[in-house]
Amino acid sequence: MYPTDTIVAPATPAGQGAVAIIRLSGPRAFEIARTLWHPIRQGYSEGADRAVQRWRLRLGEIRDPQTGVTLDRALCVLMPGPDSLTGEDVAELHCHGGVYLVRRIIALATAGGARIAEPGEFSRRAFLNGRIGLTEAEAVADLVSARSENALKQAIAQLDGALARRVEGLRGQIIAIRSHLEAEIDFGDEDIRLPSRKEIACDLTRLLGDVTLLHDSFARGRIAREGARATIVGKPNAGKSSVLNLLLGSDRAIVTPIAGTTRDVIEDSIQLGPWPLVIQDTAGIRDGGDEVERIGIERTRRHVATADLVIAVFDSSRPFEPEDASVIELCAGRPSVALLNKRDLSQRLDAAELLERCLSRDVLDFSALTAAGLPELRELLERKVEAIAGPGQGDTITISRERHRAALASARDAIEAARRNVAAMPPEIVALDVGLAAEALGAITGEVSNEDVLDAIFREFCIGK
Repeated sequence: MYPTDTIVAPATPAGQGAVAIIRLSGPRAFEIARTLWHPIRQGYSEGADRAVQRWRLRLGEIRDPQTGVTLDRALCVLMPGPDSLTGEDVAELHCHGGVYLVRRIIALATAGGARIAEPGEFSRRAFLNGRIGLTEAEAVADLVSARSENALKQAIAQLDGALARRVEGLRGQIIAIRSHLEAEIDFGDEDIRLPSRKEIACDLTRLLGDVTLLHDSFARGRIAREGARATIVGKPNAGKSSVLNLLLGSDRAIVTPIAGTTRDVIEDSIQLGPWPLVIQDTAGIRDGGDEVERIGIERTRRHVATADLVIAVFDSSRPFEPEDASVIELCAGRPSVALLNKRDLSQRLDAAELLERCLSRDVLDFSALTAAGLPELRELLERKVEAIAGPGQGDTITISRERHRAALASARDAIEAARRNVAAMPPEIVALDVGLAAEALGAITGEVSNEDVLDAIFREFCIGK
């Protein structure tokens, strides 16, 4: 049973700011808020009609209940359930955003009977009280973390219930098919019109296509939400860190003539049109080096294995070397871009030689020193990310979470099994497969859920949401 006590947390980010919002939710939210906050005008005294204060911000003072000392002049709003954010009574104190002040007020609230909220606990209560669905709750977290226009649009659509409506529609079709099969089980011997197995097979085929389409939108949705991941690789002193700094427009990585300067993975992100791109600078690929450098190189290989895109940097002022062959090997079979860096120096390596050595990728002449080739690189990277994300389907809803993808994969497999069995197997067997598909889709919207799933979802939220 989930606790129904009163929780408190700041709803604004940690740190100093102009304003901070402290939120309470639960059966004692109003009581605790009134203990701390007192109106400064006689019209809003304890004897006034308290209903007038609800849903309206009022100016007052926050005082220590024990000493009566005023801590801040602040606004307060009371939002009674069930029409509040969480479905419970919610009170908010809008105070000045001093770090110590916020901590002090929260300490007074906990002394008055509130408990510090867990990450995502406000949104979790909103879900449990029927204020939002599970996909809408996840959209709240996506909206907060959105770092591109695509991610923002995706989160807004999901918050508006677009994904939930789509999944519920698919689930409704599955339930309708199962009801026909159940009717065949119960009334097969009676003289009533039931869909033929051929008709059910057609319905399953159409449904399978719709579920597969939503499942396959994962790559595009994930990249919109999280960004594509690009790993920069190359031998030492090829200019990898300089390329990173140039793309970021800042000195994020240390650049020196000393080989092996970069020992660990350095990560930052940029915006390419509508897409975020997370770029990782890595240790140079070479044999030898000390133990720390060898660990860094091993991390480079692991990051390349999980990257969406590889940016291979070659030093065009030096002849082709065994380390360059290792870089080409890392790019094999991966979406990648090759940069012939240091074009401002005398050239000893060209694109033709790289292509002869099986680097069948886009090769750009580049100079991290003069920024020659930077616009072309950004344009090429944007095209690569667009290709990785896959074609858009107009206004088709996309999914962006592994939980959604896994549930849709389970539903797809169950529907495929039902389609294979529908012609020859008893209706009980087909109905079982169809029921598994409905259960998998129900897990997305929260029709079917358990505490472990909810814990995993809301653990990602920041405190105060």
